[in-house]
Amino acid sequence: MNVQFMYGVTLLDIVALSWFLLAWVGYTSWADRFSQTRPSLMTVMYDYRLEWMKQALHREVRVADAALLSTLIRSISLFASTAIFLLGGVVAIFGSLEQIQDLTKDLTYVAKASKVMWELKLLTLGTIFIYAFFKFAWALRQFNYMLIVMGAFPSPEFAKTKEAQQIAERAARVNALAVQTFNRGMRTYYFGMAALSWFLNPWIFIAVTLFVVLVIYRREFKSKTLRTLDPNSDYENVFKF
Repeated sequence: MNVQFMYGVTLLDIVALSWFLLAWVGYTSWADRFSQTRPSLMTVMYDYRLEWMKQALHREVRVADAALLSTLIRSISLFASTAIFLLGGVVAIFGSLEQIQDLTKDLTYVAKASKVMWELKLLTLGTIFIYAFFKFAWALRQFNYMLIVMGAFPSPEFAKTKEAQQIAERAARVNALAVQTFNRGMRTYYFGMAALSWFLNPWIFIAVTLFVVLVIYRREFKSKTLRTLDPNSDYENVFKF
């Protein structure tokens, strides 16, 4: 595993990065398929979103609904802005890379790496946060589209018509798509934290990546929150140990 290629790139680093990408892409693909047959936070929450939109049809004044959406939009905007700041930090590190290498070269728990390897790690981290920004920005646009759909809701006296029910379902679906995009942006943050461990040691990077996958899986498919929200689960026993 200590085989070294050009510019100080090691076989272990290549294996660690490949494992990271495989874990991220593989988990995302697997989770999307698995949630079609098993309850997950995304699938369970869709029923609540649909009920929310159907109830909104019966309200003459939908100020509360707009306030709820504004809260969601503000939280996504915060993450989008944070992604920009993190990206700026990564770019700033490029300008002082030699000083950082000098500071870390005597630390026993930090693997020795060439300048090219440091640049590769920083480029990987920067790409991760660029991807996160695009996801959060797209989620914001989708929520804006949902607001427009809600603005097209008919008057409450027409709430039970087929057309009204269809437009409520469309609003719920756009809501679900926006949250799915936001969820993938949040996953990017989780994996971004794993990528930081690559600066310490490739073996730690491999282990932390696996840990992140397990954490995300537990929260999406095995969490107490899911058991509480799932109508088919025994939520009364969630807090019994």
